Amino acid sequence: MTLQDVIDQLQLKVLTQPTDFSRVAPTGGYTSDLLSCVMAGAKKGAVWITLQAHLNVVAVAALLEMSAIIITEDAQVDPATIAKANEEGITLLATDKPTFEVVGRLWEMGLR
Repeated sequence: MTLQDVIDQLQLKVLTQPTDFSRVAPTGGYTSDLLSCVMAGAKKGAVWITLQAHLNVVAVAALLEMSAIIITEDAQVDPATIAKANEEGITLLATDKPTFEVVGRLWEMGLR
């Protein structure tokens, strides 16, 4: 499964600069809104699903070399966060769907 598959099947909005998402293969997923839990439990290459939409999520994702962050529940991302994500090479994706639904759909798609 590629990040492009995830974007297409979940109809996610790409907030950061486009890239060849078909070349990105997420290694798994992680869901939490508590940054310390993400830092302790998420793995390199994972997709992070959260409703947090502030600058610190980019720092955590960059530290862990995550493949993308999916921001759920229509949380609004400010331009400074998007700019920092572009600078760090972190893909920000957005949806109005609830976190629980996004995680369930990713599980059904085979992302573990």
